[in-house]
Amino acid sequence: EHFASSRTELSRAVAALSAAVVLELNMSRSSCSVPTAAATVLASSAAAAHLAFLHVGSSQSPVQQTQRLRGGASSKAQSSGLAGGATTTGVFAAAMLASRVACRATAVKKKGVKVVEGKEIPWNLFSPKAPYQGKVVENDKHAHTLTSETGDANWETSHVTFDHGGNVPYIEGQSIGVIAPGPDKKGEQPARIRLYSIASSAVGDDQSSKTVSLCVKRVVEVDGEFANREVGEDKADKAGTHYPDNKVYRGVCSNHICDMTPGDDVLITGPTGAEMLLPEDPEANIIMLATGTGIAPMRSYTSLLFN
Repeated sequence: EHFASSRTELSRAVAALSAAVVLELNMSRSSCSVPTAAATVLASSAAAAHLAFLHVGSSQSPVQQTQRLRGGASSKAQSSGLAGGATTTGVFAAAMLASRVACRATAVKKKGVKVVEGKEIPWNLFSPKAPYQGKVVENDKHAHTLTSETGDANWETSHVTFDHGGNVPYIEGQSIGVIAPGPDKKGEQPARIRLYSIASSAVGDDQSSKTVSLCVKRVVEVDGEFANREVGEDKADKAGTHYPDNKVYRGVCSNHICDMTPGDDVLITGPTGAEMLLPEDPEANIIMLATGTGIAPMRSYTSLLFN
């Protein structure tokens, strides 16, 4: 009521109150669906709208206009004040606008969550610059190496389990990233992250909700187009495979994972991925095609559906 009637000062007042609405909602960390700061939002929005409706070119002073809007000037003013008409519409519109702005601000601030088809799922809780350091643990359901030697350089597939202490929650169909020490093809150390489909259900193979398992095929190419080991440089891996008489390319992260032993540290990012989530409908028919993904996500699904 005591602001000067200049357009600039009114604009500043409205902007300040609008900012207060956003700040209050952010500080309260309320959700858009059930805002605990609703009273503050509406009160501040109404105040902002009230100031905005003061007419700069009016012959009345701001105080007189305020009294008129509140219905204190005359019976005519009372019949067209905040109880109805254009002023009520304006206050409501301003309140709605401020609420929408506040909701957007809240959504931006909520880290580690992505909304997919109305459902919140864990999302990128840990980044390549700030990964989670987990531990490799022994899996009591599967041997480390799942496959038998066939003579093919790519014969080995490993089942590896990491303890994340409950800090990397995920759901079936998602992936995590693993950061290998490197160097990678480009000589980077540590190597860039590699994404791997999760092979365990959300509770983990041990059903503690503190572990995550991967099913990783060891990448080994002999005398191929690329090589990161010249003749005589290839050393035996954990499974005992080596090709000292050939040029060999070994996948940086797949070999890092397949050579892990219980107690080793592992750098984890994520979780991520919303393309392969199971449908909400429990009666849905599901056709699984492991083209490119391998069996890992299929194992995650079946662990949930049949166990």
